[in-house]
Amino acid sequence: MVAKQSIFLIVTLCALVYITFGTDVFDTSFTDEQYAALVAMTKLYLGSAIYCFVVSELAKNYSQVDKFWSLIPIAYVWYFTYASGYNDRMMMMAVLVTLWGARLTYNFARRGGFSIYFWKGEEDYRWVEVKASMPFLSSRFTWGLFNLFFICLYQMGLIFLFSLPILAAWQGSEPLGIMDYVIGGIMFLLIVIQYISDQQQYDFQTEKYRRIENNEKLDGDYKRGFVTTGLWSFSRHPNFTCEQLIWITFYSLSASANGTYLNWSIVGCILLVILFVNSAIFSEGISSRKYPEYKKYQENVPMFLGPFNTKWK
Repeated sequence: MVAKQSIFLIVTLCALVYITFGTDVFDTSFTDEQYAALVAMTKLYLGSAIYCFVVSELAKNYSQVDKFWSLIPIAYVWYFTYASGYNDRMMMMAVLVTLWGARLTYNFARRGGFSIYFWKGEEDYRWVEVKASMPFLSSRFTWGLFNLFFICLYQMGLIFLFSLPILAAWQGSEPLGIMDYVIGGIMFLLIVIQYISDQQQYDFQTEKYRRIENNEKLDGDYKRGFVTTGLWSFSRHPNFTCEQLIWITFYSLSASANGTYLNWSIVGCILLVILFVNSAIFSEGISSRKYPEYKKYQENVPMFLGPFNTKWK
């Protein structure tokens, strides 16, 4: 299952990139300044991906990309903004991405994701599950290939692509207007909601493990093992839901700049949605095996958005 998902994601990435840049479906004509900035940031993407691969292989810690996830989009958007001469719309987009990145960096750091030793930090538990579910990855060589092509090149490439609506916005000629402020306000609201959902999860996990360490009674969600209150009573993944919507609204700002609903940079948010759906499915498979009541939770609360039943417990 994991192997098929990984292959599907890589093939989808290649297909959408080819359709976007290798055909006449979209207008991808750039000025010399825009093309030069794109080349510079492509070099940053490739260099960062190779760095993540080398460090993860040497340190045997395969969450190096996670350390870049919240930081490198900030570098991308500010570089494009600088190269544009600080276009008004791009300035707003860059500020919003910076707020998004600051929130995510804070949440990642407090969970032990960073270390003063740059190659260390908490590793995503799902990589252990991936290895266990795919025996052919147990060899050093095959895991190295998976690490290079999927963990590093694919995921870093995805980050680069969902940041590129800022370049598409640079191509646009529409002046900054009320719709941009509305879209920007929605994106900011989604960042706030995402912060709240992560805080609720953090508070729950902190209290759960405190009770376990002190041999205290576990009841309610603490007995179930997972949080079902607050935003988590409306969605099984409110943080994932916001993450997808954040980058869709980010893309919408580029659509506003071009005066059209569809432009070439939509490929990034499409790929992000596909990744998060597959990631949620994989994570829920782990949770269903770990927590007996998780399937009941799945039956009553939507994965992302949809009808829910708050009286299921």
